[in-house]
Amino acid sequence: MALTLEQINTAPRDEALQLLDGLYEHSPWVAGQALDARPFQSLAQLKQAMVRVLQAAGLEAQLGLIRAHPELAGKAMVSQRLTAPSKQEQDTAGLTDCTPEEFATLQQLNADYNAKFGFPFILAVRGPRGTRLSKQQIIATFTRRLKHPPELERQECLRNIHRVVELRLNDKFAQEPALGHLVWDWQEQLAQYSDPGYLEKGQLTVTYLTDAHRACAQFIATTMRESGFDDVTIDAVGNVVGVYRAASPNAPTLLTGSHYDTVRNGGKYDGRLGIFVPLACVRELHRQGRRLPFNLEVIGFAEEEGQRYKATFLGSGALTGDFKPEWLDQKDADGITMREAMQHAGLDVDAIPALQRDPSRYLGFVEVHIEQGPVLNELDLPLGVVTSINGSVRYLCEVTGVASHAGTTPMNRRRDAATAVAELALYVEQRAAQDADSVGTVGQLQVPGGSINVVPGRCVFSLDLRAPNDAQRDALARDVLAQLTAICGRRGVHYTLECTERAAAAPSAPAWQQRWERAVDALGLPCYRLPSGAGHDAMKLHKIMPQAMLFVRGQNSGISHNPLESTTSDDMQLAVLAFQQLLDQLALETT
Repeated sequence: MALTLEQINTAPRDEALQLLDGLYEHSPWVAGQALDARPFQSLAQLKQAMVRVLQAAGLEAQLGLIRAHPELAGKAMVSQRLTAPSKQEQDTAGLTDCTPEEFATLQQLNADYNAKFGFPFILAVRGPRGTRLSKQQIIATFTRRLKHPPELERQECLRNIHRVVELRLNDKFAQEPALGHLVWDWQEQLAQYSDPGYLEKGQLTVTYLTDAHRACAQFIATTMRESGFDDVTIDAVGNVVGVYRAASPNAPTLLTGSHYDTVRNGGKYDGRLGIFVPLACVRELHRQGRRLPFNLEVIGFAEEEGQRYKATFLGSGALTGDFKPEWLDQKDADGITMREAMQHAGLDVDAIPALQRDPSRYLGFVEVHIEQGPVLNELDLPLGVVTSINGSVRYLCEVTGVASHAGTTPMNRRRDAATAVAELALYVEQRAAQDADSVGTVGQLQVPGGSINVVPGRCVFSLDLRAPNDAQRDALARDVLAQLTAICGRRGVHYTLECTERAAAAPSAPAWQQRWERAVDALGLPCYRLPSGAGHDAMKLHKIMPQAMLFVRGQNSGISHNPLESTTSDDMQLAVLAFQQLLDQLALETT
């Protein structure tokens, strides 16, 4: 029989502790201390209470808890001394049915791991969807984490313990994150489409208007129609636009969404999470036969990442009137202009100006996004409310020196383009670190036609500079470009510079930020506020309407723009519930 929160909240402490038995391996004290925070308004709040207990417990208690856990496919399994929950989890993952080679690999990993860290490797083997990781995934994760520094790995073990406990609590309370699973499954299905050269390697890359990109658009459009949207179209820049109409005509519109293109060899959640979370909300509204007092417009923006062409935010920029006609003449690496790509995709370039939205018809723009950073992951918080999106500026640069023989050109006679850029890259790292929350990156660095025995005569590179406000960003850029001038002058080389993107900082509209805060609070979660260091479509919409964002915790230290980018179906469930809370708030306000 499933547990209820009422039982936990009202039972005598010893009885409540017995009801929560088996969550933490041989460590009932965590649940016991968490009970001091009763009553709990939600299961999510109970989970967070346990997280806070362990965070406050101190190093020795944390290490004791980690060491109370069994190795994966280790001695306790072999001697059949696993607790019932651990046995079930290792059985589910197939660890009790390893091949001799798999078992030997795991035994060696266990030995190497214990020798390095002094505690067993902890992994939530049921994985982010709560079903199971394959043995191959487990071994790959084990191998990767063996390279971690000790402090990072200790914290990663604790986070995995909390994930194990979260799943065990779901079982005890018979709670399944059904909407989170739905969003998870949609994202897995969308990830089957990838550009040639990457698909064959099992990598996810979807760049603007490729066949894979267009297949993604069709999948999103079909899913919108199946979920109950009234109008679904693909507009003149490739945005997928779905509208769930209000109960009455002439109602205002709430705009939401994010992008479905990806970086090369990227993750499954960047952008796409912000399409599928509101899509799940519309599906539920449609299933309930419920209409809101405002239209809900969900957009899968066609382009945000700037991977195929130099321009970025093509999708959301078109809505704000920021699509520049000269972009149509830009060429990709194969010499295909943007205009040609759009015509091949059946898009009407002459219709782009008409995409600009009239802000008087909109209530605002909200966006859900995976955090793309480590903050929520380190705090073990599933959701965070964004206070502002950092301003950014991007450049494509080229330094030109003289290509010469690597063996006969003395070191003091060289005009080496690559070492000039290397010196600048180190300065960018040093200068950005001087400011609070500024960051600087040389993300692309190439020596065209370079050879092992030739002093580089050309070096092409990118600059990405970001800061919490425009003044700080501009000061950083001035210093970096002044240093570039000085380096090139001293080394006898020359540079060219093209600014490809300049985005103003976008502080969240206070009223909309507060709506997200109330939504998070209604779920029984702590409300954590943080800025966004990454750029988002919301910063474009910020130019014409109020905006605010909700972040969802990422796994694997919050890594993004990487195949390891991940989140759990439980966290996505909370994101959907928070979005539903925001819609309900707005419905009451606009009725």
